Amino acid sequence: MPKILIVDDEKAIRRTLRDILEYEKYEIDEAEDGEIGVQKIEKGNYDVVILDVKMPKKDGIEVLAELQKKGIDTPVIVLSGHGNIETAVEAVKKGAFDYIPKPPDLNRLLITVRNAMDKSNLVSETKILKKKIAKTKDIVGTSNSIQKIKDTIEKVAPTDARVLITGDNGSGKELVARWLHEQSNRANGPLIEVNCAAIPSELIESELFGHEKGAFTSAIKQRIGKFEQANGGTLFLDEIGDMSLSAQAKVLRALQENKITRVGGDKDFTVDVRIVAATNKDLLKEAEENRFRLDLYHRLSVILIHVPSLNQRKDDIPMLCEHFLQEICGEYGVPTKKIEKDAVEALQARNWTGNIRELRNVVERLIIMSGKSITKQDVLDYSGPNKKIEQAGIDFDRFANLQQIQDYTERSFIEHHLDRNDWNISKTSEKIGATKKQLEEKMENLGLKKR
Repeated sequence: MPKILIVDDEKAIRRTLRDILEYEKYEIDEAEDGEIGVQKIEKGNYDVVILDVKMPKKDGIEVLAELQKKGIDTPVIVLSGHGNIETAVEAVKKGAFDYIPKPPDLNRLLITVRNAMDKSNLVSETKILKKKIAKTKDIVGTSNSIQKIKDTIEKVAPTDARVLITGDNGSGKELVARWLHEQSNRANGPLIEVNCAAIPSELIESELFGHEKGAFTSAIKQRIGKFEQANGGTLFLDEIGDMSLSAQAKVLRALQENKITRVGGDKDFTVDVRIVAATNKDLLKEAEENRFRLDLYHRLSVILIHVPSLNQRKDDIPMLCEHFLQEICGEYGVPTKKIEKDAVEALQARNWTGNIRELRNVVERLIIMSGKSITKQDVLDYSGPNKKIEQAGIDFDRFANLQQIQDYTERSFIEHHLDRNDWNISKTSEKIGATKKQLEEKMENLGLKKR
């Protein structure tokens, strides 16, 4: 049953509205002033709020402002016997769904309540769909280091403090950044991600700050940079240790003045951006060797969060395995496979150079290659590719022809080196002796997607 809160200091008005709305099969709750109204809205799950303007302790406009500040999007219908056009405009500015003068026309009130209810349903459905489409994955684990990270995120996320996340490749730095944004007051704003290692040094400034038409040879039109795209939200600078010194100088200025200038332009643009950065490098050591600005390091590292390697949190591997089994089997549309206890122990005994990303790949491989449940022998056979293919214990009867086994070995080889290079295409192609174009074509043929 839809639930409505009536906030009005006149008991007779509350009683009249209650009788009418209960007759229409709505569940009704009441509050006699704005202060109690806010408390009930925060605790209750109302579909619509009917709010008087003139009330003791806290009037309707103040209630609307507080709800807006706290990000509560329950539709509010404002009633007032003292109203005029200015009050109506002010109420709508503060987020009111509609404004009805007292005494209200009952037909208009009921129609407005139904329309507000429709909006409430649409908002709820939209939130559910957004969560389904782009749900931030959980930070899985109960180890002391992971609990410390979760506690830090809870304290730091609601602030605008800059955060520097450190840790090895594949350890989950990006996930920490996403949760910092998700739990912040900027969660409704954009989260813009930039992988500084994947952008050539000559293009990084244009990527971050944008450029004007004609700024350089290939600048055939104006481009908005990542700082402007992230306005009102969060900018995540991944692998910031690979950023050029000239770009570092501009980032420093943007942090100091909250202003940026597009490449080839002379106009300053004010930006409201929270910076979260991540690196797998020791930036203090990089600063000593003049590859990273020390003043930028101090600007970025207001809060430091270190993400441990998987080898430092092996107690979390059983929970991570269960999580990946459910997630991957769900993606494949198959029943969740069981993993035997000694198989988990075998995974815990491994050296995880690729961290969480490598573990997920191994679990996916085990799901594909194992039988009804994953055994210790499956782990020994398929948790490569650090063993030679002929030593990996592969069941060759699974492959119908030479092409299938060739695709499997090529995919394993490429995936291994992509993991080692944090899925950087340029670095990986150089490592395996192929051009970037050849590697991208091979990845497409083998069904390997960029992460």
